[in-house]
Amino acid sequence: MKKFTIILILMIVLLSGCSVVRIDTKDIDSILNAVLTKSNKLYNQVGQGYKYYVPAGVTFIDNDDHNNILYCNGTYYYLYIDVIDYYYKTKLDYKEKDNVYYSRKFNQSYGFKYSGYLEITEEDNNMYHIDFVYNYSKVEALVDKSKLNESVLNISYILSTIKYNHTVIQLMLDEDYFTNKTGKYNNYKTNSTSNKFKLKNQDKEKER
Repeated sequence: MKKFTIILILMIVLLSGCSVVRIDTKDIDSILNAVLTKSNKLYNQVGQGYKYYVPAGVTFIDNDDHNNILYCNGTYYYLYIDVIDYYYKTKLDYKEKDNVYYSRKFNQSYGFKYSGYLEITEEDNNMYHIDFVYNYSKVEALVDKSKLNESVLNISYILSTIKYNHTVIQLMLDEDYFTNKTGKYNNYKTNSTSNKFKLKNQDKEKER
């Protein structure tokens, strides 16, 4: 009976929001394994051809088509949702790196629901650049080391809960909706090889 009660409490905590998996946030691998290998149907944010879950403690700030800005505890998350790569099921091309703070590729054959990767690069002044691709979407953020695990946890929830509306995306493609579309947040300097994933720092007037 005691064991059942503990399991029930854990299930309630996991479904209640993003103060959630303080399940083993001691290292990044534990966070990724805990979140990205589980199915999650939660959502509270809807866009054009997609929806996703914004965890408790994270605030939705703004969006422009498939570029979204979110904020948590002094950190901005720049989310790009790639409905075109989703539609054409574009394969991910990423090789893990030894010369960065953290580099890991996700593969469905290893229990992950989708393909992707997480790359973390150490910057100046104890700051870390997060480059997180998963489920045909990407989040970039520049965070203090003390907020690194928290940010990885939040971003894991956001990316793993993205659901695409295939019918809506099909209509958008048929109507040339994406013709000449460019990302609004386009001067965030990154190591990404894809221009569509170069997001920009929040405008000064939106700083908190």
